[in-house]
Amino acid sequence: MILTGSKITNEVKRGNIVIGPFNLEQINPNSYDYRLGDELILFKIKGNTKNAKRIKIPETGYILKPGRTYLAGTYEILGSKKYAMSLIGKSSLGRLGLFLQVSANLGHTGSCHRWTLELVSAKQLKIYPNMIIGQISFWDNRGRLSPYDKGYSKYNNPKLSKLRKAK
Repeated sequence: MILTGSKITNEVKRGNIVIGPFNLEQINPNSYDYRLGDELILFKIKGNTKNAKRIKIPETGYILKPGRTYLAGTYEILGSKKYAMSLIGKSSLGRLGLFLQVSANLGHTGSCHRWTLELVSAKQLKIYPNMIIGQISFWDNRGRLSPYDKGYSKYNNPKLSKLRKAK
């Protein structure tokens, strides 16, 4: 069952949900708006070679180019030892052609960190550091928790994939 905005706020106060920093103005009816961090990773894979370039997003903004995948991180630390999470984009940015969390929107119970975002833009789109870019919802678990229920995970963001050649 999805949590409402008022339940998210109460669970932050109780310590069952971590949102740091927390801003009450970013609460929605069933989610919390999270912001973009200040760095991008542009990566290219050619054969067995991965090239990654870190880009500091200037205050004046950065234009995403179509057909490229950028990794970024959330500004906020987000997580919960009690609830599962789902990171999704904002419909307003989706209508402008920004795909967010292309493949991995599930946050396991116990995860708590700055999340790695996968950004792909269908057309040129200017982004800014600390802009609201997506939303996170929290879901009540049913059944036994594992394996993250032993405590917060140690992911750091943004994280490059560890691609390996198939044997």
